[in-house]
Amino acid sequence: MRIRSRAAHGAALLFVAVISTALIAPADAKMRIDRLWLVPASGQEVPIDIEIAQAPEEKSLGLMFRTELADNEGMLFPYGEPRELSMWMHNTYIPLDMLFIRPDGVIHRIETRAEPLSDRVISSGGEVSAVLELPGGAAARLGIKAGDRVRHPLFTAPKP
Repeated sequence: MRIRSRAAHGAALLFVAVISTALIAPADAKMRIDRLWLVPASGQEVPIDIEIAQAPEEKSLGLMFRTELADNEGMLFPYGEPRELSMWMHNTYIPLDMLFIRPDGVIHRIETRAEPLSDRVISSGGEVSAVLELPGGAAARLGIKAGDRVRHPLFTAPKP
């Protein structure tokens, strides 16, 4: 019996280690890195290094479990066709500004300093094609407001 219980104990420990690694590893995984530019009304473009959450699993994970995000970093969630979008802060430890962006790159709405670990649903308040998450307070610090623009190949500039 003793060997059996040791074997069972060892198997259980191995199972827990495998499951824990599978659950923790995605938080450490790096998504595709790129750069976009915030274009406030003043016209002074601000570069932001972004991770792009493209796959459904990446979108589900987002910035969960992160404990820091540099001032010039963010995460972009592209959705293609415009639609009403909802986000939340479940398992997200840092406050975030959420910029809801239309297909032409115009910022439709900004949710400022979303509360960490909250399950409150944050709505885009209209049809958008992407969400950019920045460190909480970044929009105010950079002078970004609804109606300003984001420049990146995922967004089509309006025709003159």
